[in-house]
Amino acid sequence: MPRLKSKASDNETNTATFRLKGGLFPLTLLEISRFDAEDFEQQLRDKAATAPGFFKQTPVVLSFDDFTGELGDLPLADVLTICRGQGLLPVALRSGAESLAQQAQTLNLAIMPATRVKAAPEQTETSVAEAPPSEATPIEPSQLELSPSATVEIDHKPSKIITTPIRSGQQVYAPGGDLIIMAAVSAGAEVLADGNIHVYGALRGRALAGVKGDTSARIFCQSLEAELVSIAGTFKVDEDLRNEHWKTAVQIGRDEGALCITALV
Repeated sequence: MPRLKSKASDNETNTATFRLKGGLFPLTLLEISRFDAEDFEQQLRDKAATAPGFFKQTPVVLSFDDFTGELGDLPLADVLTICRGQGLLPVALRSGAESLAQQAQTLNLAIMPATRVKAAPEQTETSVAEAPPSEATPIEPSQLELSPSATVEIDHKPSKIITTPIRSGQQVYAPGGDLIIMAAVSAGAEVLADGNIHVYGALRGRALAGVKGDTSARIFCQSLEAELVSIAGTFKVDEDLRNEHWKTAVQIGRDEGALCITALV
């Protein structure tokens, strides 16, 4: 007797088991300038002690753009072991060194290209006068290594206004402009904007402004209770935020590569 396929079996055959979607997930960049296993592990341990909430299964990208040693001699496997021991999860490597790329492939790390843009040498008045005019070549924001003095052109769009609370697990992004939230942001929620972020309520989740590199972006909120705040990649976690400004109205800006928090008056 021939076997009959059940409807359940047909449904399982015809229903896709997955789909691919684009997503925006900010990753922390761990910039390693030198590597001594003992020093590196101790400094990570000290940092984890001051911000234990951040060092809990946190995905990071390892960057060696400013590494001063010989990258060919770097034991990348040891770096991963130390990071994982302190709660960090390296998911990708950023470096132009071929020796590290080979190690990364062996260790199943994604490889991201080095993106540092070197400053042009200073020109004298004579060389500037003699230089022929030319059109500037546009550079994508993803090709820039951001610095406090860097400026990134953003395709500005109207501000995005949200009038309802942002609940835990929700993510709201304002591309090309400001994000204005007329309510509270719950713990476990994430709000992002290419420009500024305004929260007319308590900010308890994660707020990331200037996500495409705008170092002039700011975060404004009526009550600072955030898990993490970030501007153009420079961030502070709640352990760093619990000071005299905790649960007060503040504005957060970036100055010389560091976040500055001041009272909102």
